[in-house]
Amino acid sequence: MSRFRVRGAVRPLVGEVTVPGDKSIGHRAVILAALGSGRAMVRGLSGGEDNRRTVAAFRALGVAISGEESGALGVEGVGLGGLREAARALDCGNSGTTMRLLAGVLVAQPFPSTLVGDRYLESRPMARIAGPLAAMGGRVEGRRRRGELCAPLTVGPAPSRLRGIEFRSPTASAQVKSALLLAGLWADGATSVIEPALSRDHTERMLQSLGVPLTVDGPRVTIDPTGWERRLPARDWSVPGDLSSAAFLLAAAIVVPGSVVTVRGVGVNPTRTGVLDVLGAMGAAITVAGLRDEGGEPVADLTARGSQLEGTEVAGELAVRAIDELPLVAVLAAHARGRTVIRDAGELRVKESDRIAAMAAALAAIGVTVEERRDGLVIEGGRVRGGEVASRGDHRIAMAAAVAALGGEGVFSIADTDNVATSFPGFVATLRSLGAEIDE
Repeated sequence: MSRFRVRGAVRPLVGEVTVPGDKSIGHRAVILAALGSGRAMVRGLSGGEDNRRTVAAFRALGVAISGEESGALGVEGVGLGGLREAARALDCGNSGTTMRLLAGVLVAQPFPSTLVGDRYLESRPMARIAGPLAAMGGRVEGRRRRGELCAPLTVGPAPSRLRGIEFRSPTASAQVKSALLLAGLWADGATSVIEPALSRDHTERMLQSLGVPLTVDGPRVTIDPTGWERRLPARDWSVPGDLSSAAFLLAAAIVVPGSVVTVRGVGVNPTRTGVLDVLGAMGAAITVAGLRDEGGEPVADLTARGSQLEGTEVAGELAVRAIDELPLVAVLAAHARGRTVIRDAGELRVKESDRIAAMAAALAAIGVTVEERRDGLVIEGGRVRGGEVASRGDHRIAMAAAVAALGGEGVFSIADTDNVATSFPGFVATLRSLGAEIDE
């Protein structure tokens, strides 16, 4: 089990860097290339373990994929009817996106598949996809753990045709939405997903770019294959830099006085930029430059400077758009003046860890006054001092704790950091290149 040892920064962080490709877009690019009709290239894949799991799964399902080490994949798409039964269980590692999106694809196949993961993934709830996929006529079965349906999952075989449904999701979840939209490619009739707030829309953008009959009407997304030829054309995909990864570097600059850090080529999809809005509300000095379009996704260069932050409230639609970065927001709140309230973030309870409980414990361990609530946290800004933090195997908790340490006093030890490589390979090396004192 690896750990980080971080010393509070004694000099500014300075430099220009890039970050791994957006793994959310990367998963979808691999899936759509594999289901396309012909050869496609996927460039800019993160190289992290999560995306590798998706690649490995489609190889096991009979898709020829080459060039993984170069960062430019060649994918020989087999079409919607070309997947083949895997000879073994498909190991999703720590990637909930891999498992949930694969379930949406595999529930429509004429053969059964088994999806497994590491001990953290196999403790995460899967009923949120199993229920609506079953309503479409599909089969998703798992084991019960503390009353929750969890992996390993058995998915498929499908009936002769799935049926379209209207599903009102109780939470805004791009993984649930995407699983249903992917299953809807094979359904007989329209499939609609209605969310309480708009979650990230990469799946919608990418399917529309392929000519799939998909419409968006506010919080309702509908895919209606009636009369469609059910063929995805082969096209190349370019994956922009991951905003979630960039956010950790920007936040590190913000909490260390005098710092100036630029992250180039970052995806700034409006459904993902909630963290930038939160940072702005807290008084962070961030600039966005060079806005451009790459493969249907907006991309820009982001620069952050050391800033004095003020407490704020993060709730509602903003909490949804910043959901993955809320552990980082909690860290920034610890360095801010005054109180920060995070609410409407119950979705954090079912991520790679219970991120509300994990962040409450992490902040308390480094001297921060924090109150854990059912759907969020209340954090009193103040002194952050060295201590021992348990990441609970969650990459975002580990990286957020490292940022907290850089803006704090003394030496910090962060345990169980192996899974950082699932989303941000090279995290430690990148921080070192900016002047941070961090060892692994």
